[in-house]
Amino acid sequence: MMDQLFFAAEVFLNGLMAGVMYSLVALGFVLIFKASGVFNYAQGVLALFAALTLVGIQQGQVPFAHLINAMFGTNLHHFGWTVPSILAIALTAGIMVLLAFLIEKLVLQHLVGQEPIILFMATIGLAYFLEGMGDVMWGADIKTLDVGLPQGISDTVETMTADWLGYGFFLDRLDIWATMIAALLVAALVAFAQYTKQGRAMRAVADDHQAALSVGISLRFIWVMVWSIAGFVALVAGIMWGTKSGVQFSLSLIALKALPVLMLGGFTSIPGAIVGGLIIGVGEKLFEFWIGPLVGGATENWFAYVLALVFLVFRPQGLFGERIIERV
Repeated sequence: MMDQLFFAAEVFLNGLMAGVMYSLVALGFVLIFKASGVFNYAQGVLALFAALTLVGIQQGQVPFAHLINAMFGTNLHHFGWTVPSILAIALTAGIMVLLAFLIEKLVLQHLVGQEPIILFMATIGLAYFLEGMGDVMWGADIKTLDVGLPQGISDTVETMTADWLGYGFFLDRLDIWATMIAALLVAALVAFAQYTKQGRAMRAVADDHQAALSVGISLRFIWVMVWSIAGFVALVAGIMWGTKSGVQFSLSLIALKALPVLMLGGFTSIPGAIVGGLIIGVGEKLFEFWIGPLVGGATENWFAYVLALVFLVFRPQGLFGERIIERV
């Protein structure tokens, strides 16, 4: 009995750590949705693009090397140097800010006042463009990302022993670090949205674009700021997942894990993204632990979506979302 309880506690802790990572990915969606009222389909690809760019800068790769070599018959691949991790992360963050400016200038600026479905379709196009651009710039091969976080077989498991009872928990060292970093970032984003002038302006834009413009809030500045923050969130998520499983094009699929989180928490709620991520992370682990053996296992992949479907039926606005009532 005690063995089962301690194993369940271990599963619960691993679920909490996974939930914090899900919340981090979901926050990128929430920030864009609050500022523009559109679901950003490109958020997962932003994480992939950020991770590819970070590896490319860190390893001194030549951007567009394959294209340059094909056009000019050269054999360029690396500049011959490596960039320290901190500097590479800072440069990549700068590139994500520049990307946010270009997205606003070349895409969003021309779609002001359009229906949300038009903006949504624009983010789909943006996702495929960035995915192709990342492939052309840095190549499609799987890359190893190392920024000093634990990785590899020797760092896979850490034992935390409850000596007084003779039991121990087995936790992934990388997950522990990722959880602490993600929790700090989540807390910083919540504080930014609630207590800063720019955060209040962002919430004003989310409530009503025209009203925000009428009181002097720059819609263009808010969009650039929010896409920059979403790009930084994508960079952090890309570092965590890229360190864990390598930087590859399946990395963009982490966005799919955020969908049930958004449905549970609500598309407009930062606290909802946090709570929803924790519920999904803990729920899928415990469901696999208790129910999985009874049905043959492999329940972790679909539990979150089944739970989200239940919420869509009985509470479509989510736990923290606002219920919109329209009168005609």
